[in-house]
Amino acid sequence: MTAAMVTAVPTQAAAAPSQLVVDLAANTGALRYGATGFLYGLGDEGIPNQTMLAALRPQVAAQKAPDGLQHPNGDALKIAPMFKRAGGREIQIYMQDIYQSWPYENLGIADYLSKVDAMVRKVVADPHRSSYVYVPFNEPDWIWYGNDLRGRFLADWKTVFQRIRSIDPGARIAGPNFASYRSADLRAFLTFARDNGVLPDVMAWHELDDSFYTSWQDHFDDYRGIERSLGISPRQISINEYGRSSGDLGVPGNLVQFVAKFEASKVDGCLAYWTTAGGLNDLVTRNNQATGAWWLYKWYGELTGHTVAVTPPSQSGSLQGVAALDAAKQQARVVFGGNNPASGTYDTNVVVRGLGAAPYLGSTVHATVWGVDASGLNPSTGPYVVAEGDFASGGGQVTIPLTGLKGTSAYHVIVTPNKDLTATGPSSRYQAEYARLDGSARITHGGNTGYSGTYFVEGYGASTSASTKFVVTVPSDGYYNLGLRYSAGPYSGAPANRSVRLRLNGADLTDRTLPGTPDWNTWNTATTKVFLPAGINQVEVNAYAGDDRDAVNLDYLDVTPATGTVTTYEAEAAGNALGGTAVRVDDAAASGGRYVGWVGAGAANTLGFTNVTVPAAGRYRMVVAYANAEVVGDHAYNNNIVDRGADIRVNGGASKRVYFRNTFGWSNYHTTVVDVDLAAGANTITFGNASSGYAPNIDLIRIAAPLG
Repeated sequence: MTAAMVTAVPTQAAAAPSQLVVDLAANTGALRYGATGFLYGLGDEGIPNQTMLAALRPQVAAQKAPDGLQHPNGDALKIAPMFKRAGGREIQIYMQDIYQSWPYENLGIADYLSKVDAMVRKVVADPHRSSYVYVPFNEPDWIWYGNDLRGRFLADWKTVFQRIRSIDPGARIAGPNFASYRSADLRAFLTFARDNGVLPDVMAWHELDDSFYTSWQDHFDDYRGIERSLGISPRQISINEYGRSSGDLGVPGNLVQFVAKFEASKVDGCLAYWTTAGGLNDLVTRNNQATGAWWLYKWYGELTGHTVAVTPPSQSGSLQGVAALDAAKQQARVVFGGNNPASGTYDTNVVVRGLGAAPYLGSTVHATVWGVDASGLNPSTGPYVVAEGDFASGGGQVTIPLTGLKGTSAYHVIVTPNKDLTATGPSSRYQAEYARLDGSARITHGGNTGYSGTYFVEGYGASTSASTKFVVTVPSDGYYNLGLRYSAGPYSGAPANRSVRLRLNGADLTDRTLPGTPDWNTWNTATTKVFLPAGINQVEVNAYAGDDRDAVNLDYLDVTPATGTVTTYEAEAAGNALGGTAVRVDDAAASGGRYVGWVGAGAANTLGFTNVTVPAAGRYRMVVAYANAEVVGDHAYNNNIVDRGADIRVNGGASKRVYFRNTFGWSNYHTTVVDVDLAAGANTITFGNASSGYAPNIDLIRIAAPLG
């Protein structure tokens, strides 16, 4: 084709980019983080890894009844300690999950009441009693009651409600928990409940259909209207199952819809349980590795200050977002995404208005935009920088043009004063100003030179402490260098070293001396080699002396691969001690072609790794390679996986129960890292399970020092 012919062909003008408008002057209230809830997202203690859970700022867990038979794990009372340690707010108890069948076998209300009695007495005796919410019925519009929602269901609701309150007078109760939004039936339910003194404390229903995407606001407005018309004070709303059975879970771009709309409405929500328990509903894989969707909820949990108005291109359209403004941090953040995947990539302008309400941002702002892609149930490689630049304000607003965005991905914009001197850096670099700050740690802008991004000051004042929490990700178990870039100028006119305490995943790691710098404009890097488990880790930098002399400025943390000594011990090795039924088994997928199985189901059936030798006494990281594919019973759509437990003893000491996430195949070997305290020289580490269950099949262990 000739050039002349090319110019003669008409071209179609490119579609104008859409606009997502953020108004910093429109304060829409305190952050609720309500969308960060999970139905059966937790399996057993440590399933999932607590660090992964805490990083999301979890709010609500909906779990099975105490000693319920519906699923083999996820008991509300058993997961409560970890959930509360991770900062969780409330735990809903699905009481009908006491039954084994799905749909629940209907043995009559008398049978159910006897079970209610037993459950409530267990809750009353539990130390976390104040955190529980009873959910007496689950989807009664098709389980047990069908269309009889204005007769038998109402009578049974009253009976069960009153029975719970007779045993636990302060009980918080949620209902009716319909499978979908049913306006007329909700009105009838609330009228009856008001007139009979059995109003739920929490109003719950499910949003599992396409209708959520176009009709959520209608549902929410209609429900609040019913309350007002009946003279009922506003209830806490909990959409304790949300997301379609295909296409939503694990897809960041789709889940943005729920996050944005639930936060705007200030309601709670729990991701639906469509697959397996204990994986935060497809946010977590291999127990402590993040899928792409995990990063969306982390970004959501990192919003601070107060929410501000976000206007999408269409209120019922697929592109949605949530935003917050924090005056203390001098930051505005936007989380958005969700354009229809069928359209391929798309372009949009993020327009940030109302800069006059945030004068500290200045007339020119710096914006960094990250993206994260859907990874299915595979580990995500983490966020990547989409764009970064400085934007001058015009008419009190800036426009951040973005092109080639993916419909199934989510995006995170951070707007700060234009004080940055260098780019954000590689994905292995974690900027201090974007980390979580506690105590007296604060962001400081301007004044100093030679830093990458803004920075904050930590650790001053005898009565205060400061902590900076970096959430980092690594692809595999192993040693990594933590390069902490800091400045530590003179104290009282004289050079002075500083001290910080490093913590890893909630436990003390080491104290570090940071050599003083000649002035606050000079930066140094202190490198510490540590052993990190694959996936998500939290590295804390703490000023622990409570003294002005420990003030330091932090710029960023680099996490890069390193080498170190790791000693491997095969489970099938001839010198190991096998007791009872424990036996060596051939499997080409195992290291060395063999593993040890049939450990547990009795105290005598054990595997002892002998001659585990270390040079000095102390705490070590033990990487356990194992397989576990046990499943109990059948379910219509859930896979009833079992998290096998092992009792681990060192040199005959007290046992430590560790649960091992299901690997979905007897020849799929995953790893879990367990801390063990070893004596100098030879040690014996014994695996067993004195209860009726088996430990996982053990392939090998690797021993590494926490510090390289």
